[in-house]
Amino acid sequence: MVSCAELTRDMLPNPVAVDAEQGAGMEGARERAVEEARKRMTDPMLLGWYDRATGAFSPQVECCSEEKPGWVVYAETRGGSLTVDVNGGAYYFIFGDMT
Repeated sequence: MVSCAELTRDMLPNPVAVDAEQGAGMEGARERAVEEARKRMTDPMLLGWYDRATGAFSPQVECCSEEKPGWVVYAETRGGSLTVDVNGGAYYFIFGDMT
């Protein structure tokens, strides 16, 4: 089994930082990320996400690269080209444009 690298911002495709309301939680952060992705893409689709506080991520894929976490590799190989970084790295959302 391949050992996954610990996530750093430079591993993410085209990160853009935004803020969500304090206490908005995962759902509020996701809503803010979708809002930002819609400003930058015609038809954004969420392909992967990470919650730093809990360590949760999606999709739940095994690590397939020593350079990046599996969820990042998954999103990039399916067209993920924009990362929305919410609240200074508290949450990351990777989007692809489905047009």
